[in-house]
Amino acid sequence: MQPKNPLDWMLSEALDSLTRAERLRQQFGRQEACWEPPIDVLETEHELLILVALPGVNPDNVETVIHDGALVISGQRTLPPELRNARIHRLELPQGRFERRIALPLGRYAISRFVMDGCVALRLAKS
Repeated sequence: MQPKNPLDWMLSEALDSLTRAERLRQQFGRQEACWEPPIDVLETEHELLILVALPGVNPDNVETVIHDGALVISGQRTLPPELRNARIHRLELPQGRFERRIALPLGRYAISRFVMDGCVALRLAKS
């Protein structure tokens, strides 16, 4: 029997720890930690255009609401099921829940969404 590869063992232990921590978080109902996707915000006379870098996230699973004068963009990125048991060599794209809040100028907005080059694009038409 060959000895365990130390790197494989450390990664396995780290993933087990994360799984235990997630179970505890769910059990005690604590607020889930989240990451913030990078954005670009552009404004014209008639609209705000917001590009949110979310490669690998289905745009239909991205929630957008205006709350207390801010646009709140939220959702979750998870590994595809077929990759969940794969050996991870590098994982640089953040996983899990994300949320981004953007303060908006006063006014009323009609929100539309489209996909553009790996970004979820939000068009906020000024009214």
